[in-house]
Amino acid sequence: MIPIDGSCHCGRITYEASVDPASVTICHCTDCQALTGTAFRVSVSVKRKLLRIKGEPRIYIKRGASGRRRFQHFCSDCGSPLFTSGEGEDAEDWGVRWGGVRQRDRLIPTRQIWRRSAPDWVCAFERAPARIAE
Repeated sequence: MIPIDGSCHCGRITYEASVDPASVTICHCTDCQALTGTAFRVSVSVKRKLLRIKGEPRIYIKRGASGRRRFQHFCSDCGSPLFTSGEGEDAEDWGVRWGGVRQRDRLIPTRQIWRRSAPDWVCAFERAPARIAE
């Protein structure tokens, strides 16, 4: 387990957690593509009791193809996706969205799910020209 902390883009919502770096997942499902506006979403799993949140995220409820409801937690000011959670037997298993984590360089994905929904180019970045930020 490693400690992490992070926030939404505007800083209104902050959090701390203890996570297993081996539980980082890339999801290529079409819901994650639509909710992020990009090709995939990266999350790290955490038990709710190990996650401390300051501020009140807004929640959007998405019903998955399985019929299960998934709660998408985000900042109502800046729109940053922060967490996902479920209900019933899934209520204690949360996903912390990778983008807001300050230690994201230590959270390397260990698995991919819904790979069949990934665009063909998603693993072809080596072929794309790169520009180093100024």
